[in-house]
Amino acid sequence: MPSETAPHDRTWMAFPREGTTLGSGEAWKETGYQAWTAVAHSIAEFEPVTMVVDPSERQRARRMLGSHVELVEMPLDEFWMRDLGPTFVLDDARPTVLGAVDWVFNGWGDHAWAQWKQSAEIARMIASHSGAELVSSLLVNEGGGIHVDGEGTVLVTETVQLDPRRNPFADKSRVEAELARTIGATKVIWLPRGLTRDYEPFGTSGHVDIVATIAAPGTLLLHRQANPDHPDHAVMRDLRDFLAQTTDASGRTWRILDLDAPAAIRDEDGFVDYSYVNHLAVNGGVIACGFGDEKADAAACAILEEAYPGRRVVSVDSRPIFARGGGVHCITQQQPSPTEAR
Repeated sequence: MPSETAPHDRTWMAFPREGTTLGSGEAWKETGYQAWTAVAHSIAEFEPVTMVVDPSERQRARRMLGSHVELVEMPLDEFWMRDLGPTFVLDDARPTVLGAVDWVFNGWGDHAWAQWKQSAEIARMIASHSGAELVSSLLVNEGGGIHVDGEGTVLVTETVQLDPRRNPFADKSRVEAELARTIGATKVIWLPRGLTRDYEPFGTSGHVDIVATIAAPGTLLLHRQANPDHPDHAVMRDLRDFLAQTTDASGRTWRILDLDAPAAIRDEDGFVDYSYVNHLAVNGGVIACGFGDEKADAAACAILEEAYPGRRVVSVDSRPIFARGGGVHCITQQQPSPTEAR
């Protein structure tokens, strides 16, 4: 699996549709449609976007997205493309060959509220549509549960891949062997946990893509919650100490850049997990999460510009996405370019 900073052919997304995730009430549902649309339009400034659309949302998607986004109709229920879509990989021996890992998707552990059985088929459909070779896996996993550096290092979380609702018979050695087979991982770093809100009923039980990401080999971008009144203050202090003692696949200790959370620590449902880590690197740019906090948003963009030199950072209000359980990274999936990434 190449780094997310490698050249992309396109970014895949899935358009919202009626259901538990989108929510109820016309005004509230509209905030979801608008947020997904804003992200798609921001990415389209840098690279092509292909949007999977359920047939029930065909007309709305075309009206809102316009001609700048390619639409592909496929039946779906959930629409978190990072998690239900394929993880694209490249073949070291055949550098022009694109592969697509089809993890088992079971709605983040088959929660009672999750509607996922149609979306569990999307990865195979996208693999076929993109002409990628299918790499089938029996591991229940989601794209938000892994982050790589393109050089063999992968970040995972004990409470995700070892979740008994996902992989009841797995242990670390079996997961590591499967990550080596599917994405070429040679060094697996097991974070002990994720952010607090991610363990509530609508959470993922610790996805790493809201905690840490690898901006470049040897460089970690890490969420920091500076407010001691938030439980993630202690969580991230401990995770930072843990990661500082680890090395990547090449034996390097990490250069850690902290991304401070915005000032807001609560919403109507409790402690928020607002995180600038949950961004997407695109060709020549970075699509960042914004939270309506002018000072914190600007500071995060400045750090992202430092971490990704030469890329233009664009911020998109992500509060409607986080209110539904994720961020910019969670609703997108990059397709690397086989001809350029080697």
